[in-house]
Amino acid sequence: MERLEDGALLVPHKLAPEPTLLQQALFALKHEGVRLDLLVSALKRIPPAELAAWVQATPNSIYGRKLGHLWEAWHQQRLPGLGEPGVAAAYAPLFEPAQYFVGPAQRDARWRIEFNGLGDLHFCPVVRKTPALMALIDKDILGQAQAFAEAVGEAMLERALNWAYLSETEGSFAIEGEAPTADKAERFAALLRRAHEQRPLTEEWLVELQNAVISNPFDKAVQFRTEQNRLQRDVPGAAGVTYVPPEPELAVALMNGLMRLTNQRAAGLDPLVHAAVVSFAFVFIHPFMDGNGRLSRYLIHHCLGQSGRLPLQFLLPISVAMKKHEADYLHALTTFSKPARQLCQVTWGGDDHYTYEWAPEADTWFRYMDLSEAATFTLAMAEASLDTHMRQEVEFLGLFDKVKRHINERHDLRGSDLANLIVTIFQNGGSLSNNRRKRYAERVQAHVLDAIEQAVSRAMQGQPLDDDDQEEN
Repeated sequence: MERLEDGALLVPHKLAPEPTLLQQALFALKHEGVRLDLLVSALKRIPPAELAAWVQATPNSIYGRKLGHLWEAWHQQRLPGLGEPGVAAAYAPLFEPAQYFVGPAQRDARWRIEFNGLGDLHFCPVVRKTPALMALIDKDILGQAQAFAEAVGEAMLERALNWAYLSETEGSFAIEGEAPTADKAERFAALLRRAHEQRPLTEEWLVELQNAVISNPFDKAVQFRTEQNRLQRDVPGAAGVTYVPPEPELAVALMNGLMRLTNQRAAGLDPLVHAAVVSFAFVFIHPFMDGNGRLSRYLIHHCLGQSGRLPLQFLLPISVAMKKHEADYLHALTTFSKPARQLCQVTWGGDDHYTYEWAPEADTWFRYMDLSEAATFTLAMAEASLDTHMRQEVEFLGLFDKVKRHINERHDLRGSDLANLIVTIFQNGGSLSNNRRKRYAERVQAHVLDAIEQAVSRAMQGQPLDDDDQEEN
């Protein structure tokens, strides 16, 4: 057998299973792992008598036991015509812990199978332990964040965190293509500062959060949505619809499962993986008519805050990293949303009149979403937010203090002007543009502008700030 780059598995003719749903499901379990969406869809169609006969013939087969367990758990009844399966084998996990992130094991004594998914059969997202994801987990990003916070000192950390809260707010809105007003930014930053409060996620609290990030009174929710919504490009009609989240009744059921998963992180489950599952599952369910994107990113901080793995009030500006890696963010989203879009036939009746016809397998696609790509992306952004953004901000603050002290010892100018000039020159790669020179010419002497420019440039290159310093060294 050979696996292609697109994930397809080439199977020699002599190894191919018989063309029945049961044999296809058994083959998939053996070679593809546990795809709950496909397995449950197949088990809805496999004749119960056929599965019962196969189990009776091979009662200790781990793959038959898994199918039997799933059939009875999904249908909430015993396989017709089958008494006790007669299993004599040891208990086996449904999800192999070496291949999947798992939850607490729930034993089914009849089949001697342990259901150990991250949720239950009503809602059970899946995260595979891919090499890329495990490499990121091995870096212990949250441990690095803890060490970083301890190393920089309390005063410097407070200044860096003030920047992080502001930047995270701006970044989250920027992803939505919006520049927040001062009031909006203040409200969202206040929410971020509450992410460390130890409180369970509930519908009432999510409604409160949604109301806080939405300014249009007509879009403020009072509960999870009761109507169908959609995401759409600037193209009218069904052709412009890019994603259709689950219908309202299913969305409410999925949110109940997601809130349980959020509030009860499985022992041993990496907090960043947990945060990724909660964040991306939330945005795919889309429980509100507006504000879902911002809330999904807020939930990353909520989960990390609940984990206790970060210093109090410490925040990783993950939205800043996401904004800088928008193509990767889009890929993580569309890995799930593109196939989901194919499961809904959208018909446009003019104006805002749309009808939605769902394929039978849509139910299981949403209940058992594979969030492996989402988890890998989230951990990569957490790493980037620490290494690229938080560390760089601390480095800049150190440079700022050094240049400010150096200039103040030699020249007299307004503090606000000096601060703005240092930032401007730094952002411009160590030089001051002619337009900026003209703007400050009436308040700052030319030789002072030269001195600030030279000091910032030298500091950026790790050099002494002037020749006198060089001689002293």
